[in-house]
Amino acid sequence: MQFQYFSEIRRLIDAVETKESASMANAVAVLTKAVLEKHAVYVFGASHAGILTQEMFYRAGGLVVINPIFGREVMLDTFPITHTSKMERLVGYGTLLAQKTPMRAGDVLIVHSVSGRNPVTIEVALEAKKRNTTVICITNLRYSKSVTSRHPSGKKLYEVSDIVIDNHGEKGDACVAIKGIKQKVSPTSTVIGASILNSIVAATAQALVDAGLKTPPIFYSANVDGGDELNRKIYEEYKQNIHYSY
Repeated sequence: MQFQYFSEIRRLIDAVETKESASMANAVAVLTKAVLEKHAVYVFGASHAGILTQEMFYRAGGLVVINPIFGREVMLDTFPITHTSKMERLVGYGTLLAQKTPMRAGDVLIVHSVSGRNPVTIEVALEAKKRNTTVICITNLRYSKSVTSRHPSGKKLYEVSDIVIDNHGEKGDACVAIKGIKQKVSPTSTVIGASILNSIVAATAQALVDAGLKTPPIFYSANVDGGDELNRKIYEEYKQNIHYSY
């Protein structure tokens, strides 16, 4: 039996590594500067795009200064789940989410949206821009350019972001063709997005060490001896840029 999904993911990872290296390097530079200058990093996505928010937040091997933006109405434990689709299209909701988030000049916002067409992510990005927060987006440019914006500005996420990283997926996200039906299965954006962000985190950690930072703000596993104590020390050093309970 062949598992086509593996080959599709390998193809996309190779495409991202080859074609997005410059954009990813720019993201590393921005994040490195933010950490060195004691600024905060935020991450947001709606519905399944928000899985990357959880991937980057409070995780062993991740940056301590990454703060999640959680919109209760666009999380996957919402019932009925169709409510999330209505809320991510609701004009004004993203602005409200951003307004309660303490983003400021010098901070960084990472936003994930495959289509980049819905108001919620566009508005979070626009509000960040108003505060001189650098916006990094992960999106699918081919997909996004083939659809219309649902935001009154007519803009899509990639058009309001400072750094754009293309996940090179297919329109509709699913990638595996099934004989006998038109609809493909198995989306790629979560795997590719997580690979992009974890690659950026690793490169940022190395850049911080190269810049002379002896202890970059990286979480230790709480399940290894001494992990809690090490995490507490890092938290104390960076707590002014950590906006979640420790």
